[in-house]
Amino acid sequence: MTEVVDRASSAQQPAGRKEAASGADPVVDVAALGEQLLGKWAHIRHEARKVAGNPVVQKIEGLHHTEHRARVFEQLKFLVDNNTVHRAFPTRLGGSDDHGGNIAGFEEIVTADPSLQIKAGVQWGLFGSAVMHLGTAEHQDKWLPGIMSLEIPGCFAMTETGHGSDVASIATTATYDEASQEFVITTPFRAAWKDYIGNAANDGLAAVVFAQLITKNVNHGVHAFYVELRDPVTKEFLPGIGGEDDGIKGGLNGIDNGRLHFTDVRIPRTNLLNRYGDVAQDGTYSSTIESPGRRFFTMLGTLVQGRVSLDGAAVAASKVALKTAIQYATERRQFNASSSTDEEVLLDYQRHQRRLFTRLATTYAASFAHEQLLQKFDDVFSGAHDTDADRQDLETLAAALKPLSTWHALDTLQECREACGGAGFLIENRFASLRADLDVYVTFEGDNTVLLQLVAKRLLADYAKEFRSADFGVLARYVVDQAAGVALHRTGLRQVAQFVADTGSVQKAALALRDEESQRTLLADRVQSMVAEVGAALKGANKLPQHQAAALFNQHQHELIEAAQAHAELLQWEAFTEALTHVTDEGTKRVLTWLRDLFGLSLIEKHLSWYLMNGRLSMQRGRTVGTYINRLLVKIRPHAVDLVDAFGYGPEHLRASISTGAEAVRQDEAREHFRELRANGNAPADEKTLLALKASKAR
Repeated sequence: MTEVVDRASSAQQPAGRKEAASGADPVVDVAALGEQLLGKWAHIRHEARKVAGNPVVQKIEGLHHTEHRARVFEQLKFLVDNNTVHRAFPTRLGGSDDHGGNIAGFEEIVTADPSLQIKAGVQWGLFGSAVMHLGTAEHQDKWLPGIMSLEIPGCFAMTETGHGSDVASIATTATYDEASQEFVITTPFRAAWKDYIGNAANDGLAAVVFAQLITKNVNHGVHAFYVELRDPVTKEFLPGIGGEDDGIKGGLNGIDNGRLHFTDVRIPRTNLLNRYGDVAQDGTYSSTIESPGRRFFTMLGTLVQGRVSLDGAAVAASKVALKTAIQYATERRQFNASSSTDEEVLLDYQRHQRRLFTRLATTYAASFAHEQLLQKFDDVFSGAHDTDADRQDLETLAAALKPLSTWHALDTLQECREACGGAGFLIENRFASLRADLDVYVTFEGDNTVLLQLVAKRLLADYAKEFRSADFGVLARYVVDQAAGVALHRTGLRQVAQFVADTGSVQKAALALRDEESQRTLLADRVQSMVAEVGAALKGANKLPQHQAAALFNQHQHELIEAAQAHAELLQWEAFTEALTHVTDEGTKRVLTWLRDLFGLSLIEKHLSWYLMNGRLSMQRGRTVGTYINRLLVKIRPHAVDLVDAFGYGPEHLRASISTGAEAVRQDEAREHFRELRANGNAPADEKTLLALKASKAR
């Protein structure tokens, strides 16, 4: 295997490196770039990748789902034995209170088996974290040791068949009985069953159940309760509890997702995880957070780590896919367009570069943005920056980035699959398997579209807040500026100004788009304009009757979500740009700047119709976007392998036969075969050549 990899490397590297040596092209410092991509918790990522590279925890393709489930459960024990899942838990219980490091390590498990990652996430990231963050020290001391050791496999029972994203409307009830000092858990109808719950079908012995807390005939909203599910010896459901197996899914079949229902199940009053809301023995409810709405979002906000980890895991999956596809594309040859003897390397085709390099640029942007999200998460949960505003910012940032990265992962896996042809469709090369497993990432821990709606509401709230506190002079200037903006954008003056500035030169137009501030202005202006436009359309909605306000909001829902997505794209671009300031090697910085420009211009090209219709770009400058993207592809081409090598994933993580260099060996063998035929004169005559000679003589 080593010989194959070495031969492949020597076959694909010389052209770019010779140019770099001559000074014609920069050189990427792969090691330094790799460390930057690993981020603050690099040492933990290295440890986690070592674990993920162990065959013991890796997915075996083709297993029956019952076998896969059993294997994954045993793998959880391996994670416990290797101390890879307890970093976020309290030091006094054997953890290390390292919240950012815990997520960084957890994300890397996706390269071993996404089923293992998500089942571990259910056990320790959801079930265990709910006990830790929603319970008190008493709850932690009572249950966390068993959760950490896997003695108590558990479930996170929030989602219901009838309510997924709308958690506030779940129908399961927990009614307090003053006489017995117990809560009575009930799912009153079929749609209230807890559904899609990891560990519910087979392994879960207990669950954190989310239900409407009712005491003294008052509903205090959704709270969390610790509920035992099964007898630990027989594994049979306890009285009043029942369930079903969700069966085979589109992916993640190593997880035993199932349904749970409760019929008058009684639990002690003290099983209420009461950090944010408590019920006294006499049934009196109390909370340190007076507002029911704020209390609800505070409780759910403590569980934001699921979205943070999915964002990082999706980025990791994209990196694995791109490393495999780009490696293969440097070796695979097809069609002899420019030579009568040698076929073209796939990665030399412009369209192939477009397919892969634009997604490579987006993956880098998503990676740098995720590192900022992870730092924000650690700041909040470590207590370094833990104000209410900090938590709201974290929730909004996670809700913005998780949709983009998970959608991008599916798109990247599909495009890489297609770019590798029939070989990409083989399960042994993992594209199809990874895509199936990551499919549900866009749905759980918050449906992507719903999350972007939350981001949009925050953008509107900030927009409204800005003008609530503004004095008359500020408002007057804003009105004047808006009027001037409309005149400038919609009368074509901006387009004329751009044309005059470019003086008819495509080169000058391209230089303007390449400029960092020009990209920032275009991306930021789109967000601001979209938010302002929707804000104006919704002005006064809060004074309308509820049904009219809802109808008005619904009319502009699409624009809201588009604005939120534009905001998230801007965040990624800003993160990429900020990361460039930390690159000290000039060659690496130059190549990464090209990649950042490719990301920025790809976004502008994607939304070009908006920029043209709203007068932000002239037709001439708009036409140069695609041209300059093509120029960037040529510049990035010699460094493509270095850029994916910097991801730091080895053969043990890729586990794709087409990434081993075997294709280069096959291609070299074929080329040598035909070279020998030509050299010794044994190559058969080509009919087309003979016909051409005959026609020539006839003339």
